[in-house]
Amino acid sequence: MTRYESVLEMIGNTPVVNASALSPNPNVAIWVKLEGRNPAGSVKDRVAISLVEAAEREGRLIPGQAGQTLIEPSSGNTGIALAMVCRLRGYHLKVVLPSNVSIERRQLLLVWGAEIVDSPGSEGSNGAVRMAQTLAAENPSWVFLYQYANPANPLAHYTHTGPEILADVPEITHFVAGLGTSGTLMGVGKYLKEHKPGTQIWAIEPPSGEMVDGLRSLEDGYIPPVFTDNDGANLLDRKVVVRPKESIEWTRRMSEIGLFVGISSGAIMAGAVKCASLIPEGESATIVTIACDDGWKYLSTGAWTDDIDEVVERAKRIIYF
Repeated sequence: MTRYESVLEMIGNTPVVNASALSPNPNVAIWVKLEGRNPAGSVKDRVAISLVEAAEREGRLIPGQAGQTLIEPSSGNTGIALAMVCRLRGYHLKVVLPSNVSIERRQLLLVWGAEIVDSPGSEGSNGAVRMAQTLAAENPSWVFLYQYANPANPLAHYTHTGPEILADVPEITHFVAGLGTSGTLMGVGKYLKEHKPGTQIWAIEPPSGEMVDGLRSLEDGYIPPVFTDNDGANLLDRKVVVRPKESIEWTRRMSEIGLFVGISSGAIMAGAVKCASLIPEGESATIVTIACDDGWKYLSTGAWTDDIDEVVERAKRIIYF
């Protein structure tokens, strides 16, 4: 059994499990990387430690110095992961959080000592970003890590997630992930394009104007700088649209193979299945995708137990991710 000096050493090296039982094409394998196995429960653990360590290297944060405050907008997992890292590093974290997030989000932030600053729920995650930008400008002593524009975000995936995927699934032909901050797609995509040329990089996004938890449509007016700074338009080979109901359906379907995952993971799996169905007849492929987190933070949503149309309607009012 491996021993660790800190839970921060447990970030990364997450398992990959075969989900080919859900593939509509017998010639296409689907593998899922289980990011919920990170200590704070999501893929954002990788980003959080990368953001903080980059700020320490740059001298924006000084380990052991009292009174240092960070601010970051989040609708869920990034804030939770940063709260854990900051608790262990001794920094005070303010999370700008839409007021209509699910109760588990607020509770987990408080568990690790974060201070919650409410932003209008009607403005969603984009409103939280705007408020955080305003507060950071008004308080120049606070450290604004800003995952949407920070190169340490995709770097975490270029340095760790991408190499892990290629080592575990060297036969990969397609990588499928969601468009959120775009850090996972840009970091893993760049690594795979450099180290296994020909690998297809597919992005999953919701239709413009519709909300799928954890994902964003670039058509809705906000394109993360991480995407443009990494030439995302040319890095991506294809974008696939997944609707809110599909995300719930495939979140439930993943439980058929024993995977209890979050709602964005269901959306990404829906996209991976669409990818598999588009592989030409007679050709084989190996898709690797991401399960961003586990399902235990979503139990209050009724995603597995309530009428599916009710769950989809509820998601218009409550930010699950």
